[in-house]
Amino acid sequence: VRTAIGRFPGISQSAVVVREDQPGDKRLVAYVVTDRPVDPAAVRAFVAERLPEYMVPSAVVLLDALPMTPTGKLDRRALPAPDHTARAVGRGPRDEREEKLCGLYAEILCLDTVGIDDNFFDLGGHSLLVTRLISRVRSVMSAELTIKAVFEAPTVADLTSRLTTATRARPALRARTKEVSS
Repeated sequence: VRTAIGRFPGISQSAVVVREDQPGDKRLVAYVVTDRPVDPAAVRAFVAERLPEYMVPSAVVLLDALPMTPTGKLDRRALPAPDHTARAVGRGPRDEREEKLCGLYAEILCLDTVGIDDNFFDLGGHSLLVTRLISRVRSVMSAELTIKAVFEAPTVADLTSRLTTATRARPALRARTKEVSS
């Protein structure tokens, strides 16, 4: 992953770590030092073209310098947590379905708000969170989505159009008592 990131123009140093800022939620995060202005979303897109999805960092954090220990090794404890909330506020929901989907994105990604043009993966989403999103869409909106649909349409605006063609959610499984024959 570091090699792929290092090939992006303008990046002079990088480090990639797995962070678990919330218990059970491990995310790959890239820290980069640049010698010219770099867009973190462009770095993610660059890496996504070269590596499988599970190897694409959920966040790219720009630093002036990588923190080092007195012995010259990377000081992983000094690396800041990525701020997924520091983003421009996009368009708000235009209808009830978009409002529900924005709410589900925010719930799954632990954010206050999500706009309809915000990309699930740019906000820190990953394949495990996609499965949670699909489950919540099934229970809240009574619609079936595929993992592929979320990867192909990662914004609320794009995914809403998939909901119109999605099949109705299958009924939830219910426990039954086993009948004993005598």
